[in-house]
Amino acid sequence: MTTWLNLTGKTVIVTGGCSGIGAAVVQEFLNQACNVVVSDLQEKQSDNDKLMYLACDVSKREDVEKMVTKTLEKFGSVDILVNNAGINIPTLLVDSKKSYSKYELNDAVYDKVMDINVKGVYLVAQTVGRIFVEKGSGVIINMSSECGLEGSEGQSIYAASKNAVNSFTRSWAKELGKYGVRVVGVAPGILEATGLRTLAYEQALAYTRGVTVEKIREGYTSSKTTPLARDGKLSEVADLVAYLASERASYVHGVTYNVAGGKTRG
Repeated sequence: MTTWLNLTGKTVIVTGGCSGIGAAVVQEFLNQACNVVVSDLQEKQSDNDKLMYLACDVSKREDVEKMVTKTLEKFGSVDILVNNAGINIPTLLVDSKKSYSKYELNDAVYDKVMDINVKGVYLVAQTVGRIFVEKGSGVIINMSSECGLEGSEGQSIYAASKNAVNSFTRSWAKELGKYGVRVVGVAPGILEATGLRTLAYEQALAYTRGVTVEKIREGYTSSKTTPLARDGKLSEVADLVAYLASERASYVHGVTYNVAGGKTRG
């Protein structure tokens, strides 16, 4: 089968692919007749020969190497990596109301966010990147965030981790381009409900900004927050990811695309 993107038969690894953006990306690659490996903390069974779930903690090298090995055993190759696994824990650098509160940044939060969002991206990209360099082709797509480009009140550690991902994208593009490997980034803004948008997350973010949860929710579709005055669809991010993975984007390299409805501050 030939489609406009011509991704038929390509093998894709999507980290954090069991929910949210990752699940939407997985579905779009399946729609494009790709082989898809979902790397996540939870392992599921699938009756689809083109879909395999593998349990993997991306912050642990042994897990990552086993996941990639099993991918090669199942599908014979890897063509596309979507580094999507991530976590967001809203905190303040300093909580003026109560020092050392649960909403103040601490070492445990720092380590957890950076291990998944930065170390995990590096470990998976390195392991898969070795395969790409050897065969002289491949695409690495790093999932960033709009707040990684602009910063975000109450989300400094998350924003910092995503800006590190942006730097990975630019630097790895300079390193790997000569081997025929493309590296690009995608930075979503406010989206429809995902695993990140839980009540606990909203309460934490509201606390760090000194507003109510209702006020936070109003911002999802406010033109003051997002010029298009709506939250984004998960499928809109997935559509861009599929395009960037295809040969239609063969000269797109070393850049991060903001998918945020015009949102540039927040």
